[in-house]
Amino acid sequence: MTLSLPTQAPHPEAEPAATLSSAALGDVVRSIIAEPASWRDLVRFTEDHRWFTRLALTPQYEVWLLSWLPGQHTGFHDHGAAVGAFGVTAGELRESLARPGSRRVGHRIAACRTVTPFGRQHLHDVGNVSTAPALSVHAYSPPLTAMRHYEMTPAGLVHVRTEQAESDW
Repeated sequence: MTLSLPTQAPHPEAEPAATLSSAALGDVVRSIIAEPASWRDLVRFTEDHRWFTRLALTPQYEVWLLSWLPGQHTGFHDHGAAVGAFGVTAGELRESLARPGSRRVGHRIAACRTVTPFGRQHLHDVGNVSTAPALSVHAYSPPLTAMRHYEMTPAGLVHVRTEQAESDW
């Protein structure tokens, strides 16, 4: 079976599409993970930063494939107005969870073949803390327009910059 997700960008004058729930995005991620032959040849690993490529972009959602060498991570960030889901296809990732203004950080492991859905207020740092490379698939609805980045300070987690889609990634 071949991956048949649309890859064209929505027309700027098109009617806004309904967003998908994080559970529905989890189903999208599971369907892509189940078909590695459709994306396996795209995978690259780069020493200096996480590698990523967009697999699909529709008016409702977008899907990304990411590779992670040991020690690579995102830093604390949110996904603007989007909900999302990510699934690990090889290796494992650690997700660190926090809230703005707090120094408290929780951790959980996203093991191979697990899918983690999340809502609009989700703020996390995802990274590969294992000794083996990892791969993951991420889906967002609506497609990302901005991501806010945060840093941990003595006063807690604070917003430090915002990246805009298409210009910063």
